Amino acid sequence: MIDEQELWTRICHRDLTAFDDLYRTHSAGLKAFLSRTLGSRQAAEDVAQETFAKIWQSPNGFDPARGTLRSYLFGAGRKRAAEWWRRQKRETAVMEDRGECRLEAQSVIGNALEKLPLEQRTLLWLREVEGLSYVELAAILEIPIGTVRSRLFAARKTLKEIWHGARKSEEEW
Repeated sequence: MIDEQELWTRICHRDLTAFDDLYRTHSAGLKAFLSRTLGSRQAAEDVAQETFAKIWQSPNGFDPARGTLRSYLFGAGRKRAAEWWRRQKRETAVMEDRGECRLEAQSVIGNALEKLPLEQRTLLWLREVEGLSYVELAAILEIPIGTVRSRLFAARKTLKEIWHGARKSEEEW
């Protein structure tokens, strides 16, 4: 396994091979996370590219004492996603591509996740799908580990309530 500090130092010195290693290792996971966060594959692709471009243009901020390079990258992506949402609200644009690929019979869990507030959906995705540790989540979100745990508890509780509400609606049919 490659030493993250060495990889980062090489990126800071404009080593294209090192940057390519970073991209190949983490781009798919970042795009999947952003796709779930933003609700659009195209927006996720754009935001991921912005994230990597910003890192290439101005590589700073990574501190191995605070977390892994992966958690740094996901934190940077999360911030870019928040900027994307702010731009969307300012422009009052409606996401066109959101319904483009949806199947009529979308899963109940998918619908439940969509109903979660963005912060909770992001946190659950990073923990349950990406498998990030509490330490990594704390670094990405810049909050204490105890806060990560309490927010995950609240997110799981909200998801459970949404799930049970959806199940009751189905039974009423």
